[in-house]
Amino acid sequence: MDAKHATRTADQNSDAIDSRNDAQVDLLRGTEKYHDSRSALEGTTRHMGVAWFKENYHENALHDTPTSLEQLAEDVSSSAVLTRLDDDGGDDVMERGNWSGRFDFLMSLLGYSVGLGNVWRFPYLAYSNGGGAFLFPFIIMLLLIGTPLMFMELAFGQFASLGPAAIFDRFCPLFHGLGIAMVCVSSLVAVYYTVIIAWTILYLIASFAVQLPWETCEPDWKTRFCFPFREANSCMKINGSLFYNQTCYNATMVARENIADLVKNISRHAPAQDYFERHILNISSGIEHIGNIRWQVVLCLLCAWTLTFLSLSKGVKSTGKVVYFTALFPYVVLCILFVRGVTLPGSVDGVLFYLTPEFHKLKSAKVWKEAAVQIFFSLSPAWGGLITLASYNKFHNNCFKDALIVSIGNICTSIFAGFVIFSIIGYLANELNMPVDKVVDQGAGLAFIVYPDVVTRLPIAPLWSFLFFFMLLTLGMGSEFALLETIMTGIQDLYPVLRQRKTWVVLTVSIMGFLSGLVVCTDGGMYVLQLMDSYAASWAVFLMAIIECILIGWVHGAQEFIIEIELMIGQQGRSFHKYFTLFWKYISPGTLTLLMVFNWIQYTPLEYGDYVYPVWANAIGWVMALLPLMMIVIIALYRICSMHTELPLKERLQELLKCTSAWGPNNKIQKEEEEENRNRTIENPNFNVGNPQETRI
Repeated sequence: MDAKHATRTADQNSDAIDSRNDAQVDLLRGTEKYHDSRSALEGTTRHMGVAWFKENYHENALHDTPTSLEQLAEDVSSSAVLTRLDDDGGDDVMERGNWSGRFDFLMSLLGYSVGLGNVWRFPYLAYSNGGGAFLFPFIIMLLLIGTPLMFMELAFGQFASLGPAAIFDRFCPLFHGLGIAMVCVSSLVAVYYTVIIAWTILYLIASFAVQLPWETCEPDWKTRFCFPFREANSCMKINGSLFYNQTCYNATMVARENIADLVKNISRHAPAQDYFERHILNISSGIEHIGNIRWQVVLCLLCAWTLTFLSLSKGVKSTGKVVYFTALFPYVVLCILFVRGVTLPGSVDGVLFYLTPEFHKLKSAKVWKEAAVQIFFSLSPAWGGLITLASYNKFHNNCFKDALIVSIGNICTSIFAGFVIFSIIGYLANELNMPVDKVVDQGAGLAFIVYPDVVTRLPIAPLWSFLFFFMLLTLGMGSEFALLETIMTGIQDLYPVLRQRKTWVVLTVSIMGFLSGLVVCTDGGMYVLQLMDSYAASWAVFLMAIIECILIGWVHGAQEFIIEIELMIGQQGRSFHKYFTLFWKYISPGTLTLLMVFNWIQYTPLEYGDYVYPVWANAIGWVMALLPLMMIVIIALYRICSMHTELPLKERLQELLKCTSAWGPNNKIQKEEEEENRNRTIENPNFNVGNPQETRI
């Protein structure tokens, strides 16, 4: 008994000693990293790579009796870029958090990029800019500015593991305000974006009914142009009868009252339009008539901010799981609606209108500007969201592939959503006996008029209505999560102590966002929303993107930045270097500059339908557009006046344009090793190196 016990104890001690001697290996995206278990047992922190190995062991020892650790070092792949473990960076990384997996980030990025804009903004822009003609500048802008800038920002945030508010402080102190400006833009957009989500929730609640409230023209909100198709179809099945002014007239009354001529000249629209404009919004005559707060919308706005708070208060790991559903479910509903839409009579006319280009409209800079703005609404470069989401990535995540996947997926979703909505517009034009371009007034309410109307033509209409608006809710929340995460990451990066109080930060931001959105919940709120939508993320974002390209492409150096990217995704070919250097230094900023100038030249006061905004309203819009830029200027002046004051102004500016000593991978790779990786290689007889440039330390 004692002998067996002694044998068992000896085996356990032997296993413990072996476990201490064995190095632990972590293989991550082709990069092999290891650390010594003995260091952990001894209470020391010894991050080990090949450089550490050479410094701590004499070369002759490599050929003596090899330990398990030495044998492991000999087996390391020669092509690996050897860095520290991503989780070896200390408490800062643990406090900040990371995505649980690569697909969490990809789904979050897809949910951020594919949002309400693909459903209600892109079809609206195509509708108001000549249908198919808009596809040409949209795709061109995607190639010229969308994908290059998206990849640039993903790599930028992933390399430094910081959000926009803190990353520019290290990258270029003079333009620290650029990151603050990005957070400012995301804040302005989040205010009215959440109100749109509130409308969605209100429609979602209304879908829990046997009959949808917008199927008929209710006396409380109908206008004389309201045309309920079900009642009209039932009426016209009777020989000689006509439906006019919500009344069915038999053949005798039609002949006596001359109803046939009246029907030909009357304007008609679906009940869903009156329901949205008069029941949901109770829209006033103009922005100068703000009116009363719509309490139904306010309650739904409170619900939207509550959902945002509950989702974000747990951090990016829990958010990454939710977006699997919010990013993928909308495609299921879009496919169902597409099948139903193309089988409706008249849908071909709508699709043809969508595809038929009016190339004369391409002469207008407004069309190109709108296409570029839509790229910013879709892929969202210069908003700060891309930098924020990428900052939670593992260091060796291939952000280049992610940028390509999301760019292609985004444009395909936008185009596909256009097919869905224009097939429905064609059907409505056929039903109402009107031209396709006259069916619905232009505006952000397109998705809240056309889509609700088409679900009334489907069997089990409340079910389809619920699915559709639940899809809108998931689309909106996916983008809203990223907008709010940008704001909160900026706050927590600037004040790291608040990371321990993330719940309170989320609660404070949510309360402030809710209070700011109350003005958009009034009778004149639709005019406020259009004002914010037109100015908050327009030419000012172009200028911010131009500054970002200049800082990365010229001040820091495009080649230098590509070398930093290669530390993450591996060595790239010469064409990769030339392509992105060309775009980041010349093509992307040049395109944005031309668009911004054309936008200024062809500027006209804002309009919504037949309503022209007053001068003071446009002035408020300009203040919103200039607010982010004022952040850049004010912080730059403060830095000039407070830093390096002992130097002449020229030298002071030169110092402020340089990266600080803190710039680099944040707790993912030692600064010394990063510099050595750029400039030198080593030779080790125990490594099989085909090309000495492949192993860089």
